[in-house]
Amino acid sequence: MEPALMFQPEVETRDPAQQRKRDDIALRWQLAYLFDRSPFYARKLRAAGFHDVAACGGLEGLPRLPFTEKDEIRASQAASPPFGDHLAADPRTIVRIYSTSGTTGDPCYMPVTAKDLAGWIEMSSRSYTATGLRKGMRAVSSYNAGPFVAGAALDTIASLGVCHIPVGTGQTARLIRAMQLLTPEALLCTPSYAVHLSELLAERGIEAASLGVKHICVAGEPGGGEPEIRGRLEAAFGAKVCEAMGIGDVSISLWGECEARAGMHFCGGDHVIVELVDPATGEPVEKKDGATGELVYTALTREAVPLLRFRSRDHVQWWNSRCDCGRTTPRVRCIGRTDDLVIVRGVNVFPSAVRAVVAGFVPHVSGAILIRPTARGVRQEPPLPVQVELGAGDAAKDGLAEAIERAVRAALVATVKVTLVPFGSIGRSEYKTKLLDFGDAT
Repeated sequence: MEPALMFQPEVETRDPAQQRKRDDIALRWQLAYLFDRSPFYARKLRAAGFHDVAACGGLEGLPRLPFTEKDEIRASQAASPPFGDHLAADPRTIVRIYSTSGTTGDPCYMPVTAKDLAGWIEMSSRSYTATGLRKGMRAVSSYNAGPFVAGAALDTIASLGVCHIPVGTGQTARLIRAMQLLTPEALLCTPSYAVHLSELLAERGIEAASLGVKHICVAGEPGGGEPEIRGRLEAAFGAKVCEAMGIGDVSISLWGECEARAGMHFCGGDHVIVELVDPATGEPVEKKDGATGELVYTALTREAVPLLRFRSRDHVQWWNSRCDCGRTTPRVRCIGRTDDLVIVRGVNVFPSAVRAVVAGFVPHVSGAILIRPTARGVRQEPPLPVQVELGAGDAAKDGLAEAIERAVRAALVATVKVTLVPFGSIGRSEYKTKLLDFGDAT
């Protein structure tokens, strides 16, 4: 392999023991900042029995400190709008305010200072460089750059010297035409939208490989690391697929997959600490190759709305071993969202894992699925109902549904009931695709 291009080699190849020493110092400083500037965290820590920085300790003591849940931030903002008592910076230093979609009520606002924004850009620059973006390259994106934190990606891409062609969501025809006329080398989108785009191109008689895309960087949802989805995209576009991952509350991008494609590298060094915990108990999980758990983040340099042990709900597989690219940072592959998890008679089932099994039956199926539980809540009785969309022009073949059920049972140890539905009947999204629908649940 050729020497890897890194945005900040001094950080990305740093000895892990040295990084821990730096993180310990930064964490103690950040905790002092929380006690001094954040009414939310000063109250929260004292209520948990930590009355000052000394009581909290440093990095070794971090697992003893309380988690932060997204609902706590929402409640704080609802009680004291617009930012709640979570705001820890002088409002006059805020340079940008992002928000969530607000699909379940008022949006949650995320103010950032100039220092906060610079930290986001630095971390995501490491991530995007790892995934293959290079100075002088043209990149087209379908991410929403309006009120959402994904819009900060525009700052990152510009800082890398990449020619950015932002199209946004809901503009598929415009995106296709831009790709034909402007011949971007890179496509930035969610994995499900990349699959949807390949289907649309095929329907319109356009060879995806003729568009000249050489790099597809997928993010925004699990799936980019699934071999079946990756292979399908690479076969269609003749491009290399790498994935990135962030979380709006913490940073636009925190992880990026290098050319070795052995998981996404952590790109938050000096700005963020990442923990791996058991999603059921919250207890630390030993960070060794192959370990699985939920990612928990603590900001080290955040001014406006710091985060302490923020639960991401991203369930991942973890690797510590050194990567061929030379980076010394840990790597992960996202398995699914713990808040999308259903438990079928004691067996954890992630919708993205079901989709990965179904993808093995392409082209007889399109790869689109929709899980439709019969009961509200996480726990379900078998069989779990799953709609599977047939491939374009395919009729239901005898035994196909049963074969998929057997494959899911063998891979996931869960019993499902597959219903085959016509091609195009499961909705497509130009951003994040819905895999779980409780509309029929009682």
